[in-house]
Amino acid sequence: MTDDSYPYVSAFRDRHGKTRFRYRRHGKTIALPGAPGEPEFEEAYSAAVEGRERRVATVVSHPGSALPGSFKAAWRKVQRGPEWLAFDPQTQLKNMRLAGEFLTLQVAPPHPEVWGDMAVRDLKRRHVKEILAHYAATPHKAKHILVALRKMIAVALDEEWIETDPTWKLSYRPEYVGWRAWTDAEREAFEARWPLGSTPRTVYGLALWLGNRRSDLAKLEWSAFDFQRGQVVVEQTKGGKRLVLPLTPMLREILTPLERKSRFVIVTAYGEPFSDKSLTGRMADWTHSAGLPKGCTIHGLRKTLGKLLAETGATTRQLMETLGHDNIEHAELYSRAAEQQRLARDAMSRLTRKYKAGKPTG
Repeated sequence: MTDDSYPYVSAFRDRHGKTRFRYRRHGKTIALPGAPGEPEFEEAYSAAVEGRERRVATVVSHPGSALPGSFKAAWRKVQRGPEWLAFDPQTQLKNMRLAGEFLTLQVAPPHPEVWGDMAVRDLKRRHVKEILAHYAATPHKAKHILVALRKMIAVALDEEWIETDPTWKLSYRPEYVGWRAWTDAEREAFEARWPLGSTPRTVYGLALWLGNRRSDLAKLEWSAFDFQRGQVVVEQTKGGKRLVLPLTPMLREILTPLERKSRFVIVTAYGEPFSDKSLTGRMADWTHSAGLPKGCTIHGLRKTLGKLLAETGATTRQLMETLGHDNIEHAELYSRAAEQQRLARDAMSRLTRKYKAGKPTG
């Protein structure tokens, strides 16, 4: 499980339940100390990428680096809480990266003080707005950093370091765009370029008819398919949800020509499974080869399935259970779009019939 900000880094839990990190490339594995955003982790990661020895510096602890009441102290307490421990390693890695970005953000550039060393009680509402404005060019990152900040504020409230939440009723909801669904023409062009049985068509077909994220596709095994019962069992990486889905004719068409070279369904020419990130890169190559524009992604195929389901009348609950959404708002994106098209089409059809009925014939 990887994070796009740290290529070739994966997070895992050791036998004590602690989240650790490692760098894997070219058959070599290097253990990375600490966590993303921390100096020892950053130096070890840079050394691994550059193929050199780590530089070991003499570290002098800053007196206020983790004083009770500081944001760093609050974040450490967040990481010991039950909500945090319930997260999967990938989600923890993403949250640590975002929190680390806030903790190392300068309070008032060019002065060196960073928010991690500041007392939570000193945070004012105007400061929060300034932090969000700093990330105006990346509104979704701003939203996620606000979520991480609120986790620290919740700890500060519980510890009675502060009495009020400076982010109370502060709304920051950037317009949701996300990955787009593929058009019918794009799907036809891809299928014409890549025949059944080819790796590109297999990845495409499984992403489309299972609605899987790339992390689930990469680890999909043949044991997930029960051909006698006609069902597929998917263990989602994100959220750990278990889905039991029907083995549709569309899926059987994708799977029938395949050879079982490995326990994994999707494998490289060497019989090894793809990584999450490599699947994204390969899909970009495959779509380019098919003459498709940028934006035709694996996640876009998941959106395509949601769109197709909604257009055939699937309820919001059915969409949630098929795609594994926990948030009803995500599922409603599909149903609202399909309902808008249906209502508009029906309304214009009635208007057209009335217009034609009242128009004199020549």
